Amino acid sequence: MEAAVKSKVLVVEDEPVLLETLEYNLARQGHTVYTASDGLQALQVARAQRPDAIVLDIMLPGIDGIEVCRILRREMNVPILMLTARAEEVDKIVGLEVGADDYMTKPFSMRELLARVKALLRRVRLIREDIAAEGVEARAVESPPTEALSFGELTIDLSRREVTREGHPVHLKPKEFDLLVFLARHRGIVLSRDLILERVWGWDYDGGTRTVDVHVRWLREKIEADPAHPERIVTVRGIGYRFEG
Repeated sequence: MEAAVKSKVLVVEDEPVLLETLEYNLARQGHTVYTASDGLQALQVARAQRPDAIVLDIMLPGIDGIEVCRILRREMNVPILMLTARAEEVDKIVGLEVGADDYMTKPFSMRELLARVKALLRRVRLIREDIAAEGVEARAVESPPTEALSFGELTIDLSRREVTREGHPVHLKPKEFDLLVFLARHRGIVLSRDLILERVWGWDYDGGTRTVDVHVRWLREKIEADPAHPERIVTVRGIGYRFEG
């Protein structure tokens, strides 16, 4: 029954052959596919068609994919899968930081891409079903992203820079808050200590990665039920940390 519902997918890619290939394969999956070959056109099509998912290349003429993603994130809550020819970890993090939901490096498996798009669309469908069950109009899914991140009893208010746990305020130092937000925005992703240090403290910070460990320990003492056995901020031995929510 899932195939009976046609989802709208926007593909933004400046390589004509790849664009045509993506359009063909997604259409074969039963999707209604819209295409754009540059950033400005991508914004125009997205605003006109309100797609259910977007496959967005980073390297685009005019406005690049990073900026397109940043703009669209302010206007709609559509899931975005970013494509890039570069494999550096920092590129991935930048893409995710501006609001991308997933990320693939070229060359990629078409089967894997189709599976990831399907997963994004399934997530959208489930959200809409939940909203409908609560008696709210499905179009509310396209409202601007919330200014708070919620993980069970833990809530991070981004605009007020406040954290609550089980309804009670959690007092964090500025860098503790910045670190928590960075980890939370990349939930489920293993982040190295070096990358965390660069993104939270800055490229010119002279301290070592031990700073990250210390701040993680402080955070655990404030947001974990049992800091000695953390479940929210998990240590990945030899690499860094992963936020589980």
